[in-house]
Amino acid sequence: MNKLYIGNLSENAVSADLESIFKDAKIPASGPFLLKAGYAFVDCPDEGWALKAIETLSGKVELHGKFVEVEHSVPKRQRIRKLQIRNIPPHLQWEVLDSLLVQYGVVESCEQVNTESETAVVNVTYSSKDQARHTEEIPLKILAHNNFVGRLIGKEGRNLKKIEQDTDTKITISPLQELTLYNLERTITIKGSVETCAKAEEEIMKKIRESYENDIASMNLQAHLIPGLNLNALGLFPPTSGMPPPNPGPPSAMTPPYPHSSRMLHSETETVHLFIPALSVGAIIGKQGQHIKQLSRFAGASIKIAPAETPDAKVRMVIITGPPEAQFKAQGRIYGKIKEENFVSPKEEVKLEAHIRVPSFAAGRVIGKGGKTVNELQNLSSAEVVVPRDQTPDENDQVVVKITGHFYACQVAQRKIQEILTQVKQHQQQKALQSGPLQSRRK
Repeated sequence: MNKLYIGNLSENAVSADLESIFKDAKIPASGPFLLKAGYAFVDCPDEGWALKAIETLSGKVELHGKFVEVEHSVPKRQRIRKLQIRNIPPHLQWEVLDSLLVQYGVVESCEQVNTESETAVVNVTYSSKDQARHTEEIPLKILAHNNFVGRLIGKEGRNLKKIEQDTDTKITISPLQELTLYNLERTITIKGSVETCAKAEEEIMKKIRESYENDIASMNLQAHLIPGLNLNALGLFPPTSGMPPPNPGPPSAMTPPYPHSSRMLHSETETVHLFIPALSVGAIIGKQGQHIKQLSRFAGASIKIAPAETPDAKVRMVIITGPPEAQFKAQGRIYGKIKEENFVSPKEEVKLEAHIRVPSFAAGRVIGKGGKTVNELQNLSSAEVVVPRDQTPDENDQVVVKITGHFYACQVAQRKIQEILTQVKQHQQQKALQSGPLQSRRK
């Protein structure tokens, strides 16, 4: 196919202009330019030169204020039924492209055009002109587990808006109300041309893959921090994701070498203040308190909900007391209940805010010199960790550390802070032992 159609021409264009464009691009023409109103035809020596003309000139050369369009010419009866789709990303599978095209009619042919570029070009012929016209905007649908959708959307929808702007597409996500116990996936619908849909799909999958990898890394950390805990049994993660076993190999940046000693497991009781939407309190308590009682028995923790500070309070505090494994189970089930009952907006990411009280003398160790420790902690866990500098210690000489983030991120941060506190206590005990004999000798 060596005959070319040249479109989007200005009314001021003449044959000499087209001859000059082809000459400058060093593309030969085997015949004269047949100029019409707004378009023209020309023959190239062979298909190779025709493809080079399309690659070099189409949408890239301006003539009298308009960028010319160059594509293969087809018989008039087929022209209105045939489309050429360019810039198809190489990762897009043919099955996906076929499924997009057939949504709008009967595809008589779909042929790939050989080009030197990394992206693909195809010629598509529909059975009618109406079907061809409707392919200008094709929806692409992606299924994603609800655990990842909040982070795809981003705070106030910023991530999704950026993808829409960068790819010139319209993206919608099915509402949380459509989720069931047997289907935890949401439908992401992308509308645009084939090229723009493919770009948006690439960006969306990048975000989802990033969320998945962060969760797996956090789960792997938890497996080291609390050995023997069955994370999958909590029902907080897609069952098909595959919980990785604790890494038996050498430690890495994502799997710190936590010693599995009794002291590192913090078997002593911990108290965490968890903040939840006020509207979710009824669901957490359950009818006649049945749900919170069952949760307490399941987790092996004491769970109490503090009274509201004001009548119109937006959040309520849940006081959870128990060892680390009980904390993980209780917080995990509460987080899951909040997601299940749709107590957050579809535009918001579901996050936990947890407060831990630490001795005021240990707050500096959590922060670190110049904020180094807290910054490393945030990078490791992906949670936001704040130690307010202007707070006054309470009657027990304790201050609050605030942790906010996705469930697994929040858990890693909690465990790391408890590890720091354990190290501080051990250091104090060693100092006391060393100073004791010295004082005895002085007496």
